[in-house]
Amino acid sequence: MLKKNESLLVTYSDAIKQTMIEEAQNDKSIIFFAQGLTDPTGVFGTFKDIEKFVEKDRLIEIPVSENGSVGIAIGSAISGMKPIVTFHRVEFALLAMEQIINNAAKTSFLSAGKENVPIVIRLIIGRGWGQGPNHSQSLEVFFAHIPGLKVIAPTFPKDAKGMMLSAIRDKNPVIILEHRWCHYLQDKIKYNNYLTPLDGPKIIKKGKDFTIVCVSYMSIEALIASSFLEKINISLEIIDLRVLRPLKIDKILKSINKTKLLMTVDLGYKSFGICSEILAIIFCSQKISLKHSPIRLGMAEKPTPSSRGLVVGHYPNSIDIIREVGKVLQVDKLKLDNIIKSAKLTLPPIDVPNNIFKGPF
Repeated sequence: MLKKNESLLVTYSDAIKQTMIEEAQNDKSIIFFAQGLTDPTGVFGTFKDIEKFVEKDRLIEIPVSENGSVGIAIGSAISGMKPIVTFHRVEFALLAMEQIINNAAKTSFLSAGKENVPIVIRLIIGRGWGQGPNHSQSLEVFFAHIPGLKVIAPTFPKDAKGMMLSAIRDKNPVIILEHRWCHYLQDKIKYNNYLTPLDGPKIIKKGKDFTIVCVSYMSIEALIASSFLEKINISLEIIDLRVLRPLKIDKILKSINKTKLLMTVDLGYKSFGICSEILAIIFCSQKISLKHSPIRLGMAEKPTPSSRGLVVGHYPNSIDIIREVGKVLQVDKLKLDNIIKSAKLTLPPIDVPNNIFKGPF
């Protein structure tokens, strides 16, 4: 644990853990629901040793009965508690969708605001070896579709810490999507808890040539691409979406009116995805003048293969961003090929995060 008033280099997972523990120590109404809460791995490190800091009767080990467990958590929230529910994989929440959609999201509306459901539901997304079609999906659009839910996907440790605290203190349900590869990212963070408003996108790199809008870990792929494109004087403006619902695009509009070029990089499928909604809002609500039609990147439109051989090309990455930006800007083919070749040398195996860009940021 960090010491008071210190600013230390910590990982995303430690930032999440420290926020939950400190807030739970200050607010005895906070309770935790998860499978494997006190396991040695502690849900990718985010609960490691939590029993040393939070009373055991506030740590609820849930059975493999997701709908019932979330129902109990929602009931406790309506009764005055602040449950934090964590699932190791977003897919586990599919078994609790009825509770999330019909009870968590709608209780405030159905009670004319007399009842609230201050529940946080943490869902781990992202890929790894052998997870295949059932455990490596990115289903954030399912939750973002539902009025009554706030849906956030912080990428960086500083945002994860501040947005987690805002989520815990929100009087209505918040879904937090944590990409498992973001858990290893690191940054210098102050010990004391701080609030980061759940107020929309953040420009994480200023640029003049191309606007890149990213969801979660795709921001890291865009930063990697940018580091190589800068060698040929191409400047990307990279926007980390952060908040998927409510969706605010003012910063995106301002950026594309400057660069006149737009690429969206989604975690999930391009069809019916978060970035599809962004493009719909842009073209329906604002006159814009683009020099080229928007470029859309996302997962291949098929279930995720399990084998490393078959999964090649399934996920968008920094090479795809470099290639598409180069095409649009009509970069000399030889020059572009050399940049791509150089970038490929830094690529890890398909199911391992890229360590060349893990922070500090």
